Order: sequence, then structure tokens, then C-alpha cells
Amino acid sequence: MKNLLSSVAALTAAFFATPALSGPVLDDIIAKDKLICLVNPNSPGFSVPDSQGVFQGFNTDFCRMAAAAILGDATKADIRGIGFSDSMKTIVADGAHMASRSITATGTRDADPGLAFVATTFFDGQGFMVPKTLGVSSATELNGATVCAEDGSTTLLNIADWFGDRDIQYRVENIADKTARLEAFFSGKCDVYASDVTALLSDRLLSDTPEAYTILPEVISAEPLTLVTQPDQALEAAVFWAFQVMLNADILGITSKNVTAIVEGLESQPKAVQRLFAEDSAAAEMAGKLGLPKDWAFQVISQVGAYSEVFERHLGKETPFGIDLSETANALVSDGGQMYAYPIR
Repeated sequence: MKNLLSSVAALTAAFFATPALSGPVLDDIIAKDKLICLVNPNSPGFSVPDSQGVFQGFNTDFCRMAAAAILGDATKADIRGIGFSDSMKTIVADGAHMASRSITATGTRDADPGLAFVATTFFDGQGFMVPKTLGVSSATELNGATVCAEDGSTTLLNIADWFGDRDIQYRVENIADKTARLEAFFSGKCDVYASDVTALLSDRLLSDTPEAYTILPEVISAEPLTLVTQPDQALEAAVFWAFQVMLNADILGITSKNVTAIVEGLESQPKAVQRLFAEDSAAAEMAGKLGLPKDWAFQVISQVGAYSEVFERHLGKETPFGIDLSETANALVSDGGQMYAYPIR
């Protein structure tokens, strides 16, 4: 019995002494002290360069989230604007560590050995934008229309399914470059512009007369827009759990504005909060296993914020988009949405 107990103790000690999970891509990020993250080059609310040329927007903040978690510094995210098709090709070719640019997770994409779909940051659906002068109020009235769509996207497949099922005739202007695609639509070369609904809201703002365009009521697909990384178990875990920290912060009422005070009075906080920030917390244990800074959860919230903060900052009711988070699928499950916070324990 004594020998058996000794063996169990030895195995237990060996288990908890396991070194940090090693991953070549995560190791590369740490060695270079920089995380390369790809975004849409011009998408108001999601990713646009400011007056200093620094990308700002909803999607860019998840690049910063990853940098804060892995490197302890959100500013070490090297955010680069790139076209849709090129973004996935660049990931596969090891030209970037991750992408945060409204890429829909699909079965065939996820089966690609060069890509890893890690965390859905936005639940969207495909819709249609038309000029008000077209005089239509429903996509069912688009028989014979010319539709501008993005080459290489799920948009083309969704259009073919939806119009085909309804025997609606249409023609596609398949244009890869976004600037050229919008120019074609705004100049009248296309009757319809097809994309995710939030992308339509964003792209409409690029018109000189956004009020001249309307978004039709039909939403014809489910589009889980997901962070994509190079396949690397350690990197995938770091990005996934950093996002979970942001969702858990919303549940616990933690924001970038109050997180410092919460940590300073941590002994009086609920156990769930202590598991995020205490020196012997679950988050600290995860840091040791993943090779992250011990205070990675604090850095994510203090430098980037909770999920709702990011949403409100770029897409919420006080922005040109005027979206009420509570009325979307991106609200927490407890509020009727689809965002489900995994337990950090």
C-alpha cells in the first residue's frame, strides 16, 4: 500500500509539474515580441485607420486582446489591412499569426489544415442593400437584378442557394477588391450589394449619400464570424480563453474602468472574480501551462475591456450604427443572445 501511495503521489507531482504547453507559432510571437493580425483595410466600425494610420474598430480590438494576453501589451499587435481572400492565404503561408476580419467559420474552411477557427466574436447573417430609387422593399422583388458580391466569400454560395430556391433570376458582378465593388454599386453598375448585414451598415457609411440606400429585411444565412489563427494548440488556447475572459467580465460586471479597483480589493470579491485575478487563481495556473504573463486576464480587461465595452465602443447605440447589443444574437445567453462564457476555473 505504501508503494502504491508513493507511486500515485509521484504521478500527481509529475502531472502538476508539466511544463508550459509549447507551440511553434506562439513561441514565434513571444520571441519576436509582436503578434501579426490581419483585418479588413477599410470597414467603418470594424477596422479603419485613424488619422495616425493606426487601425481602430471592433475587429481590431480582438487583435489587441490577443497581444495583451500573450505579450502583456495590447500595442504589440501589428495590425495590417488586407483583402478577404488574401487574408486566409497569408495565414496558410505563415505570413501572419491570426486574422480578425469577419471571416465566417464553415466546414470546408475549418477542414483546411492551414487554418484554425478559434472563437466566434460576432453572430451575423447575410443581407442585401439597394438604392432607394430601385423602389423595392423585399429581396423577393429582385428578379433580374445585378448583384455586386465579393469574390471568394460565402456570399456567392448563399446568393445561389437563396435565389435558386425561389427561382429568382439574377446576375453577379463578382469583384474581389472592395473599393472597386463599392464603386460599382454606388455608380449604379449593380442594383444590389450583398454582404453580411453589419458589413452593409458599415459600407453604407462609405457612400457620399448613405441615406440614399436601404437594407432589405431578409437575412438569408447564418454567419458566425470567427477569429482565425495558424494551427497551434497553445496559440489557439490563448486566443480562445482571452475571449472567454472578456465574456466572463461581462457576467461579473468587470470593465476596464473598474478592474484595477476590483483587483486592489480582491479579497472581498466573489470566488469567480478571484479565479480571474488572484496570484494563485485558475487564470494564473493557465498562464503557467500556456506560457502567458501571470496577470494576462487583468491585462486583457484593463487594456481592451469586456466584450460589451468593445461592442458599445464601436457598434453600440452611441455610434453611427446605433445597434442595441441586447437585441442581437451577440448578447450573453443569460440576456437572450448566443454568447456563452466558458468557466475559468
